[in-house]
Amino acid sequence: MRYTLSALVGATALAIGLAAGPATAEDAGIIVYNAQHESLAKEWAEGFTKETGIKVTLRNGGDSDFSNQIVAEGAASPADVFLTENSPAMALVENAGLFAPVDADTLAQVPQDYQAASGKWVGVAARSTVFAYNTTKLKAEQLPKSLLDLADPSWKGRWAASPSGADFQAIVSALLQLKGEAATADWLKAMKQNFTPYKGNSTVMKAVNAGEIEGGVIYHYYYFGDQAKTGENSKNVALHYFKNQDPGAFVSVSGGGVLASSKHQKEAQAFLKWVTGKGGQDVLKNGNSFEYAVGKGAESNPKLVPLADLQAPKVDATTLNSKKVTDLMTAAGLL
Repeated sequence: MRYTLSALVGATALAIGLAAGPATAEDAGIIVYNAQHESLAKEWAEGFTKETGIKVTLRNGGDSDFSNQIVAEGAASPADVFLTENSPAMALVENAGLFAPVDADTLAQVPQDYQAASGKWVGVAARSTVFAYNTTKLKAEQLPKSLLDLADPSWKGRWAASPSGADFQAIVSALLQLKGEAATADWLKAMKQNFTPYKGNSTVMKAVNAGEIEGGVIYHYYYFGDQAKTGENSKNVALHYFKNQDPGAFVSVSGGGVLASSKHQKEAQAFLKWVTGKGGQDVLKNGNSFEYAVGKGAESNPKLVPLADLQAPKVDATTLNSKKVTDLMTAAGLL
């Protein structure tokens, strides 16, 4: 995804969108490299600015694009804060030593399962892996009991995924951590034989809804987002949650971190504290992102299956290995 920077209008303007040229740190307030959904980050930025008066400029892009850009920029990065959809991008920046420690008050707002053990980044939201299936083609007793079942030849030509996206690669990262390299490589080779590729999770769901394919591995919020609109791309779709600590029950953590090179440490830390606090987490509860709130005591949208009921496997988000995953997926012919 390409990103550009919007011009700022007025001393209290919130800059979101497009512009021709880079803004100075003084003009921009804090600059957030945002790989989260643009609409969600916009709500966070506007809410934070309204409450604190601190301006926010969002530069929108993708997980891997931004994480690699930050590593390339190093200490010269203009970014103050980095937000992601999935944690492997956070791990890449953390391993490069480019994050400042997150303030203790912010870390205290989020359970340890949703933050880096190092204290260098913290969870801001979460999303669950699901198997979206066409209810006219599959009955409950026909659904795969495990993500690993999709490697069986009986599933050839019957399921879909979007392998080029950071979402699916995070799921494979969890599989790698939980089952090891050999099992992951074997599963990816079988996936190559069995699945149908689409570009984007929403496209996978549309194909399932249209009956082009029986089911697909996606994140949960695509379904709930469509249902909250017209439902036209999900009317024939239901979600199957693998549960039972299965790799297919993986919950991906969306992360936030402050760059060590930021010239606005106080303001950047305040933004991260707001996002993980009541203001930012209430946006998840009351908005239309349908991602899970992760703050202590925070409530998610009531339409979602509660996080505690997902029976997700325990995964160390800080060690999810995006480089190894892309290597394995490339070797399997998926990338």
